[in-house]
Amino acid sequence: MFGHTAAFANGHMFMGTFGEEVILRLDEGARTELLRQPGTSIFEPMKGRPMREYVVVPRAWRDRVDKARPWVARSLAWVKTLAPKKKATTKKPRKR
Repeated sequence: MFGHTAAFANGHMFMGTFGEEVILRLDEGARTELLRQPGTSIFEPMKGRPMREYVVVPRAWRDRVDKARPWVARSLAWVKTLAPKKKATTKKPRKR
């Protein structure tokens, strides 16, 4: 996603990187809970353009897999509840 590493389930991104940031897609309750942690924020790939379902994980957690792992699991579990994305169909050019 955005030229960076991302993880998907049923066609939905649940986790990814953006530069040096790690982002997770979470339901509203989990987002609210995680955003109480110091160093978190709503993900904004471009200033003023938030992706409201995604939260930036604290940088301090990079060396604390024990802190990040449960949140990654929550993200994956929630995304798995979403309906699978339909694959885009490509239109064949019309013959003349």
